Amino acid sequence: MPDKHTSSPIAFLDGSYMPLGDARVGIMTHALHYGTGAFEGIRGNWNEDEGKTYIFKLREHYERMLRGAKLLFIDIPYSIDELCEITVEVIQRSGFTEDVYIRPMAYKGEEKVANLNLRALGDSFFCLAVPFGQYIDSDGAISCCIASYRRIDDTMVPPRFKLAGLYLNSILAKTDALASGFDEAIMLNQDGHVCEGTGENIFVVHGDKIVTPTLESNVLPGITRQTVIDLAINELGFEVQERPIDRSELIDADEVFLTGTAAHIQAVGSIDHRLVGSGSVGHLTKNLQDLYFPIVRGQNPKYLHYCTPASYLGVKRT
Repeated sequence: MPDKHTSSPIAFLDGSYMPLGDARVGIMTHALHYGTGAFEGIRGNWNEDEGKTYIFKLREHYERMLRGAKLLFIDIPYSIDELCEITVEVIQRSGFTEDVYIRPMAYKGEEKVANLNLRALGDSFFCLAVPFGQYIDSDGAISCCIASYRRIDDTMVPPRFKLAGLYLNSILAKTDALASGFDEAIMLNQDGHVCEGTGENIFVVHGDKIVTPTLESNVLPGITRQTVIDLAINELGFEVQERPIDRSELIDADEVFLTGTAAHIQAVGSIDHRLVGSGSVGHLTKNLQDLYFPIVRGQNPKYLHYCTPASYLGVKRT
């Protein structure tokens, strides 16, 4: 078993495995100029006892990526099963012994910078993985602000897909939040209702009820979002409502937490300098975290079907 500091990241690019440093695209690549790509962010969680990386809900991520690719008229020559196999191979060849972040992307790879017709452009695909720890550097409850930027509307660019160009909307809000001393921003939609974080879905707890915005509120249909809904209902017996959420409900909440592949389940302690509940990790949030983390590391047999295992091959092939 290699030491995690001596692993050599391997990428897959248009049919070939190669060292990550050798995977390159040209400066005229269409996706670089216009954001014409559909991507996913996938977690690989290291299980030290078993010496395996468990990839959480791999198939569901690729199902969503291909829906976004369809919108952009991107056609790649791989089935979902093949994409899953490629991802496992990337992890196995790289030799990671720590948590990783996996980034597959289907994109317009043709080098034509003055063509705005998606159907006239060639398609490409890559998959890479890099070591990745905490998305937000906090073990406790984080501070958030309400973003001045509104979440993009479905009539502009459909927000239910992970499209590369769309994420400038989130990047602007996140950058402003960090510059103002907050950990994260919460975005409102065009109607002024609560939408989501810049890279996470949001949940609000009132007593024995959990509320989260509907998909019609222009939220991403998050894979972790749905996992948390299922766990809250089936394991903890809570009622989960999907409905529009007013901004004032955030301050009046007992708990607020964010969910996402990168962020996992993250407690929110304050919003615009106002405490949420006690300002610390809430009881329900902690219970969900305690359920969730063993699942994504392959340590809960009941939910092992959520995870795809990947073991180090021992020899890196190129």
